Amino acid sequence: MTPDTTILSHPLRIPLAAELHSRPFIELKTPEVLTHIAVCDSSSVSDVASNLQRQHYLLQALCHYFGVTPPVTDAKYFYHAFPAFRLKWECHTEFASYTFVTGASETAYVAGEDAFRATVLQHLPQTWLYSLQSKVLAASHLVLMPQTEQYEYSSDAAALGAGRMLAGSVVLDRGTFLTDFAVHPDGFTRFILRDHAFIAQQAGRMVQRVLEIDTYRMMALLGLPLAQQSGPALNQMENELTMLVASMPALDQSQVQNTELEQQILHQLTALASRAEKLAVDNSYRFAASRAYFQLVKARIAELRESRIDGLPTIAEFMERRLAPAMQTCESIVRRQEALAARIAQTNDLLRTRVGIVQEQQNRQILQSMNARAAQQLRLQQAVEGLSVAAITYYAVGLISYVAKGLKAAGLPLNTDLLTGIALPVTGFLVWRGIQKLHQKLH
Repeated sequence: MTPDTTILSHPLRIPLAAELHSRPFIELKTPEVLTHIAVCDSSSVSDVASNLQRQHYLLQALCHYFGVTPPVTDAKYFYHAFPAFRLKWECHTEFASYTFVTGASETAYVAGEDAFRATVLQHLPQTWLYSLQSKVLAASHLVLMPQTEQYEYSSDAAALGAGRMLAGSVVLDRGTFLTDFAVHPDGFTRFILRDHAFIAQQAGRMVQRVLEIDTYRMMALLGLPLAQQSGPALNQMENELTMLVASMPALDQSQVQNTELEQQILHQLTALASRAEKLAVDNSYRFAASRAYFQLVKARIAELRESRIDGLPTIAEFMERRLAPAMQTCESIVRRQEALAARIAQTNDLLRTRVGIVQEQQNRQILQSMNARAAQQLRLQQAVEGLSVAAITYYAVGLISYVAKGLKAAGLPLNTDLLTGIALPVTGFLVWRGIQKLHQKLH
């Protein structure tokens, strides 16, 4: 009997293994036309958690219109062959992509605007398209056409827009890819992929890479407006920090006034640190996401394995010139935020050290004043001790005199004046000696 080995697997083994096969390529056969729409319905970090649910609502509305059962609510991939088109839907962390595929005859694609007229949009419900208002971040039409031996890329220039800056290359040594990465009047970016000798599934993989480059570059650029908005705020905070640092060397007058001024500067510095930290927290997710998307764009471009077409920049060169500066702007803002936080921390430490030193000096002065007062009290006490000895001796001798007078009245032959005179120095010495021993015992 064969044992059930499934019980040996880790609980996450099957889901993790299935993740590698969760987004397969679309099988394409030249010629075909594709429409790709990336829907971004997340305006903040907190919205990302509910992005999947909102994206499912849009997909369900489309499926219900055509009478198709939608996928389960936790699905992140869906593929279905509708009567007029095929749909591949993928849900990512921040966006969902719709890739519509329609076949067409080779004669439909000659050159010019005709190449992008027979798209899937004519088959989609207008109400559903209007529901995507303000949510479409990337939208593109891609035409997959055969390439003849006499092919010249200038024949496709009109379809991509005359006078525009075109980019293109020979990909995998089996096809030609052309685009201008511009949004045309119909609201879509246009791509032309010529199939010269793609083998099985290569066309599908190449199309997905091209569409992902367009989508990921737009997602990467989401960080640019935030970087541009953060620049003036950073300039203001850097100027405020410079003014605070410049005011610190002037603290050399009255220590009491200096302490108050330093405390005021410390409060302002703490408020500045709070603002800088809030700005960094607000920007951290978007800039990290832009960095990750930019890395994906470069990875997808590397997978094209481009060869140059004379007279045209490659896709890698185009992105290096157009997209890389935007990403460098985001990185510069990140570095400025980190540098500002470090400078604020250093200034804060310096100011706290100065405040601590001033407080120690004040404490030392207080202790010195207390020591002086204690010394004065000691000298005063010592001055009073002489009077105390005299007073105690006076009262003691008076008691002795009364006792001597009483004994004399009782009939004893005593000279009270002589006895009082003798008792005076003896009593004074004993009192003084007793106080001295008390001091020695206390110390």
